[in-house]
Amino acid sequence: MAAKKTTKKKSTKSTATKDYASAEVNKQLSAEDKVELYRKLVRIRRFEQFSLKEYNGGKMGGFLHLYIGQEAVAVGAVSLMGDNDHVITAYRDHGHALAVGMGMNECMAELYGKITGCSKGKGGSMHYFAPDKNYWGGHGIVGGQTPLGTGLAYGLKYKGLKGCALTFLGDGAVNQGAFHESLNIAALFELPVVFIIENNGYSMGTSQVRSSAHPEEGLAARAEAYDMDWDVCMGENLYEVRAHVWEAMKRAHEKSKPTILEIKTYRYYGHSVADANAKKYRTKEEIEKYQRDHDPLKVWQAVLEGEGVLTSEQAAEIDSAAKEEAKAAVEFAEESPYPEISDISTDIYWELDNDTEASKQGTILFD
Repeated sequence: MAAKKTTKKKSTKSTATKDYASAEVNKQLSAEDKVELYRKLVRIRRFEQFSLKEYNGGKMGGFLHLYIGQEAVAVGAVSLMGDNDHVITAYRDHGHALAVGMGMNECMAELYGKITGCSKGKGGSMHYFAPDKNYWGGHGIVGGQTPLGTGLAYGLKYKGLKGCALTFLGDGAVNQGAFHESLNIAALFELPVVFIIENNGYSMGTSQVRSSAHPEEGLAARAEAYDMDWDVCMGENLYEVRAHVWEAMKRAHEKSKPTILEIKTYRYYGHSVADANAKKYRTKEEIEKYQRDHDPLKVWQAVLEGEGVLTSEQAAEIDSAAKEEAKAAVEFAEESPYPEISDISTDIYWELDNDTEASKQGTILFD
């Protein structure tokens, strides 16, 4: 006799029927906090628009994966981080970098491949890092950051620290073997990790519907196979993002339990700037609908204006300041020097850079 199929619903919907503004974590926001969140959204948008312009002008090499349209996901999640919370993400990493407090100058210079960049010009668009801000990249291998995020969570538990690892991935990464190995380890050892699937609907040029088998509830429901809690929310309103991410973070902090959180979002541009078919596998109407009705900047501005926290004049000033900051970052990057040829052998091995005893043994670098 075939075993009876049972379905466990482990989605965390504690805030699903509430006004997200009234969620406890959001009631703690001051008017200044809310305006600062808006400023962060705008700064990411303008930084990337200036990046796109310079990339198309031939000023940068490599790839450029734009985050435009998804800003509320990174800003909302990162705004909840404490001293022992960490973040790691994939190659679409500019938004997360600016959200944790990295400067436009170091980020723009990295796109230019300059020595003043956050990775000394060696990482480019996909490899931003800021360990001092608990930001661990920026990784170009699809799904490759998920075992690292699991490792960060393991380290927190091993040291007895109350924190979590926010581990971002795209919907295309959910089919990678490394991700499933990470889920197994996270569940088995009860690690404080929050896997955040930024589901923008398209894995490169293939729709999520065509590429990923999943239950009706969504990609996050795959957590059922690992006896793991999961949740799904929309990613355009900061109140909603913060409410759902905070529930997962509390589970990590208080119970040392992992969560898969799927946040539905949308990217306005292609997978990267090199995605020549970005407007062919999606209809013009679909893109325009999201820009018109679901844009994170417009949504949050409307929320704050409705609360009397922000005026249209103040929003315009914030926007103007962000444009000036991005313009100055371009000038900084263009005026910065490139790395020297000799720099190719630095920042590879810690022992070598710090001239330890181990660096004197054997052959470390080949001519």
